[in-house]
Amino acid sequence: MLNDFILAHKGELAALITAFFWTITALAFESAGKKIGSLQVNLIRLTMAFIFLSIFSWFMRGVIFPTDASVHNWVWLSISGLVGFVLGDLVLFQAYVVVGARISMLIMALAPGVAALIGWAWLGETVTLKQGIAMLLTFSGIAMVILRREIHDPEKPKARRKVQFSYPIAGLLLAFGGAVGQGGGLVLSKYGMADYDVFSAVQIRVLTGVVGFALIFTFLGRWKKLTEALRNRRAISRTAIGAFFGPFLGVSFSLWAVKFTTTGVASALMSIVPVLIIPFSVLIMKERFNPKELLGAFVTILGVFLFFM
Repeated sequence: MLNDFILAHKGELAALITAFFWTITALAFESAGKKIGSLQVNLIRLTMAFIFLSIFSWFMRGVIFPTDASVHNWVWLSISGLVGFVLGDLVLFQAYVVVGARISMLIMALAPGVAALIGWAWLGETVTLKQGIAMLLTFSGIAMVILRREIHDPEKPKARRKVQFSYPIAGLLLAFGGAVGQGGGLVLSKYGMADYDVFSAVQIRVLTGVVGFALIFTFLGRWKKLTEALRNRRAISRTAIGAFFGPFLGVSFSLWAVKFTTTGVASALMSIVPVLIIPFSVLIMKERFNPKELLGAFVTILGVFLFFM
């Protein structure tokens, strides 16, 4: 009975597991990024992930490198790696530093909507009225968290209030860039992976990410900072935890999810990270949150689920 349930819903279960993995990795990378810088964390964690994936592939498939991938796999998975890992994660990891993992993950809940819009623009998919309402609900939930009303004159509490952002606009825009990267990368991954092995598909994406960040380091002359970052054992240990649960297990399970269920359903389930991350942020990162932020997180997730019901 249980086996039948797991087989029938393996895509959905993989998406839920991905959400837990990404909760762990977001907190780990936030901590490491504040110690050694987001750019250094990106290159180190992708290199670690590639090693994890190579070892796994050797034991499971007998090959250490995805030499059996087709040209189609290599082209589209490489593009997906550039969009998701290099461009998307480059701005997302900086968002971790600026506004924290919890707020960044809340903004990342827009990724399913972004994926749907890309599908509409690129694949000719339609957006229904219900999906439009769901998008509005998602934006409303996020607005509850990131916006506040302030009184200019404390002596006049009934005076006109001005709506302002509760968090730096630059950080919010960085997190939105991460959502665009994840949504676009997921659509490209599903198309590029086809029937190919999930973990090897991730290996191609990660390899592209490593090459992309290596070029960035060369262009910016940041290799000295990478050497300094490698000496910070505490940051490296947290980066290793994030690499294991993120680009190794997390991304692999996310591709497994989209392989056995629709991209929309998988994205919706993976978007519960903003809710999962709240208790961790309070207990581990010692962050404070108010009831409005908690309500906003749940409204956001409700909008995401409605989008794909």
